[in-house]
Amino acid sequence: MTTPKARWIVTGIVLLCGSSLVTKQTASGGQQVLAAIPEIQKTVDAPKLPIVQKPVEVLEHERVAKFENRKPEVAPRESVVHTAHLVDCQSCENIFESACESAAGCCASNAGCIDFGGWIQMGYHSGSDGVFNDEPDHFNLHQTWLYAEKVADGRNGFGLGFRADIMYGTDADDTDSDGNNPGNWDFGNGFDLDPYGFALSQLCVEMARGDFSVKVGHFFRVTRYERVTSPDNFFYSRSKALDWCEPRTHTGALGTYTLSDNTKLYAGWTLGWDTGFDQRYGGNNFLGGFSTSLTDHATFTYVTTVGDLGNEGEGYGHMLLLDLAVTCKLNYVLQSSYQNMDNDDGFTDNDYGINQYLLYTINEMYSVGGRFEWITRDDEESNFQTTLGVNIRTNNLVIRPEVRLQPDNTGGHEDTLFGIDAILVF
Repeated sequence: MTTPKARWIVTGIVLLCGSSLVTKQTASGGQQVLAAIPEIQKTVDAPKLPIVQKPVEVLEHERVAKFENRKPEVAPRESVVHTAHLVDCQSCENIFESACESAAGCCASNAGCIDFGGWIQMGYHSGSDGVFNDEPDHFNLHQTWLYAEKVADGRNGFGLGFRADIMYGTDADDTDSDGNNPGNWDFGNGFDLDPYGFALSQLCVEMARGDFSVKVGHFFRVTRYERVTSPDNFFYSRSKALDWCEPRTHTGALGTYTLSDNTKLYAGWTLGWDTGFDQRYGGNNFLGGFSTSLTDHATFTYVTTVGDLGNEGEGYGHMLLLDLAVTCKLNYVLQSSYQNMDNDDGFTDNDYGINQYLLYTINEMYSVGGRFEWITRDDEESNFQTTLGVNIRTNNLVIRPEVRLQPDNTGGHEDTLFGIDAILVF
């Protein structure tokens, strides 16, 4: 006869070795122990505590908290696509899906991957606004855009990346390097079929290490609110400040230093305004500025160009930008643009303007907004425009109807313009 103490020793040996246990498979795929020793049988037959189901509200709260506290896979960077107004109470780094998915075993983030994407934009406008929409009363193919990109990830040492863009459409004339001599890069190269044309909008490499990165080649203006790339903008039309007071592209080198979580510094050198690996009338200027978070809901940006701006002449220009999230759904933006240029022929170009934007997100599908702009040229010609628009979004498609009011009727443009476009992103 075995004592209770000896019986527990035998039980432990049996549990460790496993060879003396008789089991059978359950319906759920597990194993049930058929124990002959009473102590083991009591353990097996002991009643199990019921599983407590958490309420749906608790599970959703835990999921959101886990999402908000996660660490990003890639160090923050400025996206080509500006989408702060597209998502309700969230931020979006890039509206394009990566061609490299983690499920395919490539990578869990964009670092190390080459992304391919683009979009097609088509639209109609009833009159010319004197900026991008200058082919009225036609159904226009504005932008057929393709890009390839590899993010320069410098978190763990030296990172190397690149960006290449090509587009075709009626917007090519407002996108190409018109600071070049004709026939160079994408300006006057013989591939244009008026009013359509090609533009090689970006071709640059980027190197990164830690908090510092440098971009070399042909690239877009460092920071601005309205952009050449249509998916970045809330409105179908562009403000006149984009055309009168600001460069669209540069050729040169630009360094970015992340001073803190809230502040970035920019400094570089370029071959004037709107150049593409070439210069017309020279070009040798400084490009720099900074962007900083004033509060959790407000960001301020200052960007300047000063020196020989090539085709634009000698001078200085800047952009001041305040981006304020008034509420979770309401966004206010104030932008001031200024340029003062002296050309070789003695002509002085002195332009400045103020744009204000008020954007409201109704839900994930609908948002409404207004843009109110004033710009003056050489202290003589003043322009006032008010644009009211709607964004209708479904997956990767956005439709943007708008009404643009130009009560001063300058430049022979109609007083009231209607426009609507659609952008399909892929």
